[in-house]
Amino acid sequence: MKPLNSLYSACILAMGLSTSLFSIAQTDNSEWNKTLEQAKGQTVYLNAWGGAENINAYIDWVADRVESEYQVELKHVRIHDAANSVSRVLAEKTAGKDSDGSVDLIWLNGENFRAMKENGLLYGPFSNDLPNYAAYVNPEARQSLSQDFGTPVEGMESPWGMAQVIFMYDTATLDEPPRSMRELLAYAEKYPGRITYPEPPQFLGSTFLKQALHELTSNPVLLLKPVSEVDFDQVTAPLWRFLDKLHPVAWRRGAAFPANSQEMMRLLDDREIDIALSFDVSAASVQIDQGNLPDTVRSYVFKFGTIGNTHFVAIPYNSAAKAGAQVVANFLLSPQAQAHKQNPTVWGDLTVLDYQKLAPAQQAAFDALPKGVATLSLDELGTTLPEPHSSWMEALETEWRSRYAQ
Repeated sequence: MKPLNSLYSACILAMGLSTSLFSIAQTDNSEWNKTLEQAKGQTVYLNAWGGAENINAYIDWVADRVESEYQVELKHVRIHDAANSVSRVLAEKTAGKDSDGSVDLIWLNGENFRAMKENGLLYGPFSNDLPNYAAYVNPEARQSLSQDFGTPVEGMESPWGMAQVIFMYDTATLDEPPRSMRELLAYAEKYPGRITYPEPPQFLGSTFLKQALHELTSNPVLLLKPVSEVDFDQVTAPLWRFLDKLHPVAWRRGAAFPANSQEMMRLLDDREIDIALSFDVSAASVQIDQGNLPDTVRSYVFKFGTIGNTHFVAIPYNSAAKAGAQVVANFLLSPQAQAHKQNPTVWGDLTVLDYQKLAPAQQAAFDALPKGVATLSLDELGTTLPEPHSSWMEALETEWRSRYAQ
């Protein structure tokens, strides 16, 4: 078993409390006790993005804990895109495989959640009945906990973490970075070849499109509606004008794009580009800690705010280990797991728990977390812009490919 973060453990032990107190909310719920019994010995196949080693290591840590505490075996199926796992569940349903499915738990949000919900591929509702959800989550705290890219959650997925777009630059080479999309374009025109973004439909590349659209369109409120209810061409025209100007002065003249945030950070480290971006607020601190970025790199956000969202785990309707999947989802919501995940040297993912609902010892565990050298505070993160309705993602990606894909 991997050790807990030393500050977190010290905080708990100094107060004379067992770390087991932080694994699950205390409950007399007989139904949950039945779930715990049913889960023993089950193997849960978690389909989750496998593109970041620190996230993979965190999932390994979770696997160690749930096996030790609940006798549930968690296997991480590393995927490139959650849409592929959604398609697999849909194929199983089409083939009549309504039990013993290949996916037990899936990390998702946005259009993938909407697709599973609309096609009857989800088990539930279940999340509101998880002891740790009832004890520590306040669904009224932010809209993204109850509306996943405009799709009502209704207990069909369990929140896991929160993300917000951040930008990175090296203070050793750049004094003042661009702080809006218009400033970014002006910078690219002044210094050709130094600006880029991941290629859609990679999710961060698609998020770059949404961020730009939110800033550039005349009425961003329209983005909260299904794309079918607005004049897509009119709303998005400023975005395509922006990209038409950006690509000729972008890295590799817009003929090629980084695959993901990790590649952008490598390019930043190699000083091929001047700005990188991520949906992980602690990405820069983690990469500095691992020796992949110089310690002069810092994070920042745009002056008008950046897009943020909540990400979830869901259980397919034909999972062979529904009880085990619920136990894992519940553990992911424990203060212990959430605090460990928020540690910037582990993952840095923002917690979905309501600080005011935590006991003093649990609050102290979060208070004791180290602050990464390049990690912004909640105040510094500023305004969180809402995700457009999930239907915008595919529409933007399709139009982008028709215009710019090589």
